[in-house]
Formats: sequence, structure tokens, C-alpha cells
Amino acid sequence: MPALNHPRPHTETLANGLQVTLRSAPDLKRAAAALRVAAGSHDVPLEWPGLAHFLEHLLFLKTERFPASQGLMAYVQSHAGQVNAQTSERTTDYFFELPPQFLSGGLERLSDMLAHPRMNPDDQQREREVLQAEFVAWSQDETAQQQFSLLGGLSKTHPLRGFHAGNRDSLPVSQPDFQQALQDFHQRFYQAGQMTLSLVGPQSPEELKALAQVFADAIPGGKKVPQQPTAPLMDALERSYQQVNDCRLDLVFALEALPASSPEALAFLCHWLNAAKPGGLLAELQKHGLAQQLRAAPLYHFAGQALLHIEFTLSANAQPMAIREQLMDWLSFFARQGWSELRNEYSTLLQRQQQVSGALQLARLDSEQRETGLSEHGVAALKAILQQIGAVDNFTGQWLLPTPNPFLRSEAPAANAGLIRGQTSAHRGLRTFAQDRSRSRRERSPMQFSQALPDTSAEGALYLRWRLDCAPCSSLQWRLENTLQPLRDEARQAGVEFSFSASGNEWLLKMTGLQEPMPTVLEYVLKTLASPVVEFTQDEPALMPIRQLLKALSAHVLEPTADSNDAQQLWSSARWDGLAIGLSAQTQAAMGLALSRIPGTPDNQPTPPPSIHGQHLWSTLDTGSNEHALLLFCPTASTDIADEAAWRLLAHLCQTPFYQRLRVELQLGYAVFSALRQMHGQTGQLFGVQSPNVTPVDLLQHIEQFLKGLPDRIRDIDDADFIALRQALADQFTSAALPSAQAAELLWQGKLAGRSSDYLTQLPEAILMIDRPALIAAAQRLIQAEGGWRCLSSGTCPGSPWQVAK
Repeated sequence: MPALNHPRPHTETLANGLQVTLRSAPDLKRAAAALRVAAGSHDVPLEWPGLAHFLEHLLFLKTERFPASQGLMAYVQSHAGQVNAQTSERTTDYFFELPPQFLSGGLERLSDMLAHPRMNPDDQQREREVLQAEFVAWSQDETAQQQFSLLGGLSKTHPLRGFHAGNRDSLPVSQPDFQQALQDFHQRFYQAGQMTLSLVGPQSPEELKALAQVFADAIPGGKKVPQQPTAPLMDALERSYQQVNDCRLDLVFALEALPASSPEALAFLCHWLNAAKPGGLLAELQKHGLAQQLRAAPLYHFAGQALLHIEFTLSANAQPMAIREQLMDWLSFFARQGWSELRNEYSTLLQRQQQVSGALQLARLDSEQRETGLSEHGVAALKAILQQIGAVDNFTGQWLLPTPNPFLRSEAPAANAGLIRGQTSAHRGLRTFAQDRSRSRRERSPMQFSQALPDTSAEGALYLRWRLDCAPCSSLQWRLENTLQPLRDEARQAGVEFSFSASGNEWLLKMTGLQEPMPTVLEYVLKTLASPVVEFTQDEPALMPIRQLLKALSAHVLEPTADSNDAQQLWSSARWDGLAIGLSAQTQAAMGLALSRIPGTPDNQPTPPPSIHGQHLWSTLDTGSNEHALLLFCPTASTDIADEAAWRLLAHLCQTPFYQRLRVELQLGYAVFSALRQMHGQTGQLFGVQSPNVTPVDLLQHIEQFLKGLPDRIRDIDDADFIALRQALADQFTSAALPSAQAAELLWQGKLAGRSSDYLTQLPEAILMIDRPALIAAAQRLIQAEGGWRCLSSGTCPGSPWQVAK
């Protein structure tokens, strides 16, 4: 099994001042760019708070060269990529990911929008209203307000105490002084000397260098502009403060005059502070009934200043002073350690995370330009940080360093010949590659090992599904997920992502990432799930309304069942099946013992996808918010792969125009999207909107109006563009383009839908078979709800043709 060992990126400064980092990784199937501008919210004139964030938004609008339908966002979305931007205190980041052959087109659009923004007054007025809507949502969001109030102990002269997102009052776009400040900020900071471009992809270093040079040639040259340092973080001699409410303690440490390597030192310290291992800080706080959870993270870092935030979720009758004393005692213990073993493990887990990172994650990591681990300079910075915090030379607690992560150890799997040469009923229905290759084998197996992806990759995937007699209640699911959280953290550190989710009366364990630690991770997870469920009193975190709907949607697709809070009863009647993808014979052998201990009964009976043909079903979810949110899910008219292909092409066609119409032109809300979604083997188009002032019924009418125009939109596409659109979509499903995790998800959904084993071959072929009349006919079936419409909303059912879902 080949190792994914990405080299360190090459870094250089081009002639016009642009700094570039280039990472060539031939194993990647995507390419990405991350552009960092060394200017952010704290660099704008004091009288115009929010100007930097506003400019970030404006740059995504049309330019003279590229209209909105051809700009960066539309271009990336049309090629199934991802794109976004972020304005921070001292930096602004623009980043996107695409199939490698389209990276040059993305860079061309990125350079054009950065260098030649239109700054049209009408566009500015509309975009300011978007920031106003975000401001309204921010002002009503409890988590956002807690984060803002957390900075209340800082000096009033420090910009962290200010408001920098921008709103209708702070962005007077009609004033000449504001327009001049906007132009000045763009001219001063949006030039090559202020920028770092990070490129990652399977291209050769020479190809990446050529792309970087073309990008640089389109950006105005310049020199780096010194960013002004800020006032001290705190006025008094004290360098820390705390905030306490009913269930939370926040400790904030203000650090000054830190060395250059302090970001890596803070990351190292926070990692070990957060470790939930016996003998560590959190374990001791839990044992003494002081706190349930702990989360340490740096809040801010610039020019030698940093804020370290440590948040404790309090237990009943907890004493904040006692928690602080325990923290300082642990920090004193930690300061006395040599850190050698911890540094080695930390370096290993960072390397593992790089191995499973996609192109976009790697590009953003490279733009940070941090060490992979804790360097010797980082050790010196860590000592300075601990000294400023107040860690002393003595400690009183019986503290222990965290035990090694079991998933980071490399162990040769024990051979299990029985799994390779054939099974009996004792093996619980396992099926291997050797058996799968036998065309004479007709019976279905609950655990199938797919050959659709090669088993030579370092990565693989595993899906295990349990069908239950009852649906697990939300409190039980929350406790199970929290019981698994420490394992999830350690597995992620070792390069394996897993989730254990509930959807109606089904449980799904999904595992993707590096094959090598996967058998051990599975064994630990199944053992934990079979143990008694630990009580957990912390409430679930609040989500914005549209995210609440997205989280709940999958369960609404299934038939409703009674709830149960008894995990053991649910396991006793559970029926399981599963799919393993891309696993080598060695990994299968190593996984055999764990798979033989899956709780429940093997079940090889197929489950047809749910169907709501011709129905309009409405479900209401109380989101606890004044904001309105709505999801509309429109399943395919049939289970035929031709319908799935047509729905995918419709979704491909709708994505950018839907966003442009509802978000940009109508200004209905800031969370607007459309996409194809597969749930429980059912394929459908999903439309979503969150709005501060437009009701769900009105949002639905806007979506319906958009859909009614689909046939004419299809007719208006010229023949060449139609062929190119269809080909671009089909290309997304070729083996050379599909990332392994995405391919695995498609194969799992294909299994649930009853697709054949060559589903990944059939799908692009079916897309290429769609002609214009067939697509128009599919649009009509979508509009007429032949496959049904399912609406999940924060509002009540509007009446006929809608009916309340059971």
C-alpha cells in the first residue's frame, strides 16, 4: 500500500513581490489555490468599520471581463468545486478547489476580480444589504454574542473590542469619503507585495510555477506594506481575566511580545490541554465534579500578541476558583516536562492529517506557513508562553502525560485465512474480494467488499447500517455521539474520519481515510457502542435555522417510527448490512475480528428507496429563531438511472442561476443554495433559503417561480454550451476526477438504491445520453412533482396542495 507522504511546499518570492508556495502532490485528484492578502478588518480607517469585509464581498461580483455567470463563483460551481473567502483581523483569504485541468481558469478569474473590481454603486447598495442581513443574524445568534462579549475584558483601545463585520450604518456607500477610503484600501493592500499565493495539485512543480507566474503578471506589483501594531491587549498589569455564567467558565490569557514561533507553540499547547486522557486536566476536573468539557484555542495572534482562550463547561455547583487552580497546577506540571515524546506524537499526527487532506486543506495550510510539529524555536516560544501565563516550578497534583494514541501505532495485522478462503455462518455473512470475483456466487452478503475502486490506494471507506425497530431519541443519540467523541478525535489524528449518525429508525457508522489504522479504529468504536451509554448532561450546541433543517432532513425522508431511549433494546433487534470500499486484502483480514462482533443480526434483504410520488409533504421544525428557513427536496420521478442522470444535470444547471436570482437579485437572504442530494438511496434536488424577513411560504413561491422558468432556460442554451455543460458534469464522475471519499459515498448510495456494481461507470454514460428534449421533459416532471415534493420549514403548512407529513 503506497504511502501518501507529501513533500514540504516550495516557497519563493516572484519579481513583482508575490510570494508563492507550490506543492506538487501527484496522488491528488483536485487542485486548489489559496490567496492570502496581508490586510484585514483591523487595517481599515477607524471611521469605516466593516470596510475590509465589504470589499471581500464586492470582489465576488461581476467584472468588466467576467459577468456574474462566468465569474469565479459560477466557474467553480459549474465544475463541482468549492470556493469561499474569509476576512480576519489582519488577513483576508480567498480560496477554491477544482479539477486540475480547470485550475488555470480559476486563477484567471481570481486575479481579474482582485485587480479589476467594478465597484458599481448599485452593486454596492445590494451587497451592503447582504451584510446588513448577516449583521441582524449575528446580533441574534447566542454563540456569536458570547464570542463578542468574551473580548470585553480587553483594553477599549484595542481593535478586538470593536465591531468589524459591517452593516447599513457603518458602510455609507453614497458618501464620497467612504468611496475614497474603499478605493485607497484596495489600492494600498491589493497588490502583489501584500499577497501570498499557495497552489496545490497533481501538476508538476514546473506547471504550478508557470500558473503562479501567469497569476502574478495580472496583479499590480508592489512592496509589502507594514501593518501598524496595536495597543496593548489589556490596560492593567493583569494579563488574564475570566467570565462566568450558569454553565460556563471562560479564561482568557493576554500574551505580549511573543517570539515568531509562538503560533506553533500555542497550537501544541492547546492540543495537549484538550486531550481527554486519564491523568490529564479534563479527566481530573470531571472526577472531582468541577467541569464536563474543556476547549482551549488561540483567539487572536498578530505581531507578537496572542489571546489564549480556555472554555470550561461547568458541572453543577462547580467552583471557578478551584478550576483555575487546577489549570495552573497542570500548566506547571506541563512546563516541567521534556515534551520529547509528545513532540514526536504531535508531529506524527500532523503528518497523518496532511496525508488525508484534500488539495484545498493543504493549500490553506501552506498559506499559514507553519512548521509540521513543534520546532526548537517553537519550544523556546512555548516556554515564554507558559512563563507569561504564570506556570511556576512546582505543582501538587498527581498528573500524568497523555497515553499514546493507539491509532498512530503501525502494527502488522494478524493473518486470518478464514476470511480470505471462504466463510461459514460463524463469520456473520462477511464477503471478501476473492469471493466477490466469483461470478457463480449468487447470494447476497450483508457486508459487501466493493471492487469499484482499486485496492492499491492508501485510503478506503467502510459503511455499516443498522435498521432498528424504533428510532433512537435525540437524547440517546446525543449521549452516544459524545461517548464516541474522544475516539473520534484520536481517529482523526491518525487519518480516519468516522461518524455515527441517526436518521429515523436507522443508525449509520461511516468511516473514511487511511486504511492502516481503520481496523483498530473499528474495533474500538464497536466496543464503545456495545458498552452502557454514559449519561451526558451538556446540551446540544445551537445551530442556525437552515443547519437545523439540514440536520433533520434525512430523518424526514424515512417513515416515522416510535422513539426509544434504550440502547440495549435497540441493539438487540437491530439488523445490519454494510459496504467496504477500496480495502486491500490485508486490511480486510485485519478487520475480520471486529466485523465478526458487529451488534445485531446480519440482514441481506435489500431496502427499496422511500417514495412519495406525486405528494406534497410539509414538515415544520421549531428552530427557536426569529429567522425563517426552508428546505425543498424534490426526488427523482423514478428509480431509473436515466432519471438520476437528468436530475443531476438539472441540478448542475440550476446552481448558479438559483443563487444569482434569490441571493443577488431578490436579496431574499444570505444562506441560499441548490444542490443534488442523495439520502437513503433516493436522489433529489435540494433547494434551501434562510431569510431574516421573508416567510417560508413566500420563499417557497420564489423557488416555484424559479422552477417554472427551467424549461425556457434549457431551451435558451445554445447547442455548443449544452454539450459542454453535459460533458463537464459527466467528467466529474470519471475515476480520475472523483476523490475517494466522494466515490465511496456514491457507491454507498448506489447500494441503497439497488444499483449494479458498475454504477460509477453507468452514471457518466447516462449523463452523456441526455439530450435537450429529455432534459426539458425531466424539468417538467420536476415542476409537476411526479417524484413528490418534501418541504421542511420553520413555518406552518400553507394548505393545498401541501399536506402535513405524518
